[in-house]
Amino acid sequence: MLSLTKILLPTDFSEPALEATAYAVELAKQFGSQLHLLHVIVDPKIYLPMFESVPLPSRDDFEGYAQARLESWILPDDATGIEISCHWCHGTPFVEIARFARSQEVDLMVVGSHGHGFAKHLLMGSVAEKLVRKSPCPVLTVRPKGHQFVHPATD
Repeated sequence: MLSLTKILLPTDFSEPALEATAYAVELAKQFGSQLHLLHVIVDPKIYLPMFESVPLPSRDDFEGYAQARLESWILPDDATGIEISCHWCHGTPFVEIARFARSQEVDLMVVGSHGHGFAKHLLMGSVAEKLVRKSPCPVLTVRPKGHQFVHPATD
């Protein structure tokens, strides 16, 4: 029997992450799993050096924003009957997500996939793709609306 006691839902607060949330919540309900929400705060100065001369929110501001968004990410009606814990950290998303999954002994990770085109994928890479390759646990990727699996009708 498949046992999913801990499910990890990394989120960047995007629409694809919201799509993945629906799957993670339903799986947590079906299996009676703990649901861990994780947001990785990325230092914008690392990826966009032009921000070095522009004042940015403080580290505390980024952390406060992450905590507030995590706590309101799943609506109370949807969260009924699920043990949910919120986590945030700083770093490179796929590295920190995989590290968290390993340290918490997560059974399944549910991630949204942005479905970027080929050119954008070459420039930015894909957190979801890296997680599929390097995660210590199985990864369920959820594509944006319009790309969901629909079982063909049987005659």
